[in-house]
Amino acid sequence: MEIFQTEAAQTLGLLTTRLSGLLLLAPVFSSRAIPMKVRTGILFLLTGLLLPSALAAGHLPGAVTPQVTPATLSAEVILGMALGLGAAVFVGAAESTGDMLAVQMGLSGANVLNPISGTSMPILGQFLGLFVVAMLLATGGHIAILQVLNASLTAFPPGGALDFEGGITASVGVLGSQFLLGLRFAAPVIAAMMIGNAILGVLAKTVPQLNVLMMAFPLQIAVGLVTLALSLSLIAAFYADWPETYAEMISGVLEAFVPPEGGA
Repeated sequence: MEIFQTEAAQTLGLLTTRLSGLLLLAPVFSSRAIPMKVRTGILFLLTGLLLPSALAAGHLPGAVTPQVTPATLSAEVILGMALGLGAAVFVGAAESTGDMLAVQMGLSGANVLNPISGTSMPILGQFLGLFVVAMLLATGGHIAILQVLNASLTAFPPGGALDFEGGITASVGVLGSQFLLGLRFAAPVIAAMMIGNAILGVLAKTVPQLNVLMMAFPLQIAVGLVTLALSLSLIAAFYADWPETYAEMISGVLEAFVPPEGGA
């Protein structure tokens, strides 16, 4: 009984550490708008709910006895942050889209405080970020994050060995996809604005009396906002399958964390 209590305490500490890494980066759970006391309560609640799964995973074939050491605590934090990063990259992509469009439309100086991250960003970036967070909640993205976390307990019991080099490389690759997603979302608006600028260039040549500079600024904003409004349905369609996309992306990251001697 004393050994079981010791193993349970070790597992509890490692599970709490993995959850802390997840809640540090995962969207919604890491929001600054949620008071620290509430986030601490969520951490304790999820730890209690997932502890039976963690204890059962510790008795699977090949599992090692969990031990709280600096190495295992670091491993749990990195694994939890990788799970949270795989979800946060989608929100970051939307915010990157807003930043790109704000620069193209001349609204980069219109910065407001983002209540989620607590940082200042262009208003379009905050709008798209909140829009995507609403989509994640509507599609059950927060539940998908917890399901992947629960699955990670079976794949990587607390205290087990990890391939840090492969896992971190895969996580950096996921982070790099943030810019590509942001550019993909911003492409229709940027294309429409380029067409508008080309039309203004033709008008400037054919009608020299026309003050193009006075027309360019409001036209860029109008074309950008109208095209963005039309593109929101495309962005929403992408995030409609977000839980499946996230699960597929994070499964590749988890496979990269499998040690060479334990990989299949």
